[in-house]
Amino acid sequence: MSTTADPLSESPVVTERPRPGPPRAYEFPAVAMDRLANGLAVLVADLPGRPLISASVVIRGGASEEPASDGGSTVLAARALTEGTERYEAIALVEAAERLGASIHADAGWDALSVSVDVPAARLEPALELVAEVLLHPTFPAPEVERLRDERLNDLLQAHADPRRRAEQAFAATVYAPGAPYHRPSGGVRETVERLTPDHLRRAYARALDPRRATLIIAGDLGGQHVLPLAERLFGDWAGAPDTGAAEPATILDTRASDRRVVHVVHRPGSVQTEIRIGHRGLPRRIPDFHAVSVMSAILGGLFNSRLNMKLREEKGYAYGASAGFDMRRGAGPFAARAAVNTEVTVPAVQDMLGELARMRDEAVKATELAAARDFLIGVFPLRFETAGAVVGALSGLAVHGLEIDELVSYRERIEAVDVDAIGSAARAHLEVDSAAIVLVGDVEAFGDALGAAGFAPIVVERDPIAEPPLASEQDEPPGPVDQDEEEGPTAGAEEPGLPGVPTEPAEAD
Repeated sequence: MSTTADPLSESPVVTERPRPGPPRAYEFPAVAMDRLANGLAVLVADLPGRPLISASVVIRGGASEEPASDGGSTVLAARALTEGTERYEAIALVEAAERLGASIHADAGWDALSVSVDVPAARLEPALELVAEVLLHPTFPAPEVERLRDERLNDLLQAHADPRRRAEQAFAATVYAPGAPYHRPSGGVRETVERLTPDHLRRAYARALDPRRATLIIAGDLGGQHVLPLAERLFGDWAGAPDTGAAEPATILDTRASDRRVVHVVHRPGSVQTEIRIGHRGLPRRIPDFHAVSVMSAILGGLFNSRLNMKLREEKGYAYGASAGFDMRRGAGPFAARAAVNTEVTVPAVQDMLGELARMRDEAVKATELAAARDFLIGVFPLRFETAGAVVGALSGLAVHGLEIDELVSYRERIEAVDVDAIGSAARAHLEVDSAAIVLVGDVEAFGDALGAAGFAPIVVERDPIAEPPLASEQDEPPGPVDQDEEEGPTAGAEEPGLPGVPTEPAEAD
């Protein structure tokens, strides 16, 4: 009787886990740079093999420049750009884009307003004609503005009832002085949004509309198409009105609320979890030690094996995830450490988070931590630019912050050069542990005594009128994972902590 050898028995046994090899060489795509006579910059990246073209007109400015009384007008104005133009009503514009197989959208944040389109390469010219129409000839029809305003007001109600979004709003209001734009959401608050009219939106639009602040960015497989003559035809006659302001955006007021620590609690009766935010006024994007801060942030709270996540999730089991990082804007955006924990461990979790922030500041990182963070940032960098839209996004960030293309070309080399001493210097310079604000959204009646005994700082309790005790049936259910959304978990932003690009803001202009 014949026997058949077991193929598994002949296979070599792997006794060691494979180790990653050295990063492959990568070069950021070549970018052609020109400027029209009216001041409009034009950046073009020809990407063979990527037939879906992405194009965007990005204008520096954004919600940080609007008067406090008109809070939310810039974001609402941007969203209204596609709701009607001199040539198209809203539905007609959508139909015109769909006939081209294109997707056109407009948006604004703290630092910029943009109109963008994704379209097959063969239809680039008519798609850019739509972009020019939306950008230069909007009408802000009253019914559409009213609808967008009501949508934002409804969203503000939802944000107030969502502990995570409520924590973000309370944190910003705690960290920044009332006169600073970052004190409020970029999309505005109820008191300002409910009074916005088409005239308010037109004023916000007029403040932004200056070609000297703008950059047209196009990326994809152009197949020999000449973009500059097309840009000249569509945008060459664009001239900002004399009253639109200076060519350079105004200086942003980013004053902190206090130099002393404060504990701000938003009381939500019956809450089974506490949203924790610990942080302070952070950094603008244009800083000399940007790359050291990026690696330091990854080690502290930007990776799954970051110090905060390993402490709160893996060691203590307090949270599904914990993260930390700098939201770098044109002004000094916030630094925050974030976690959501069960109510009964609120105070121990805060103590552990403060301890990890202090340890990052006071103790040198290990060589293994440094290598893991650097290798991740270097290795993931090319993956960020697999699509034309991602290339446009990165170039948009350079335009918004006034940075050179070398920021992207030399990114991996500069990350590789970060050493233990550079991280220590960055942590000591930029982590203000002793004056960091502590913001908690949860049931203060459950943890208030322990919080007071911990002696972190004076406690300010805000009784949230919208928060209601959960139903009895809801109280009986175990708490679900707060960080189940991949974009909100411990690795959120780790692919590009502070990487030049259009900053991603919390949901719906918070």
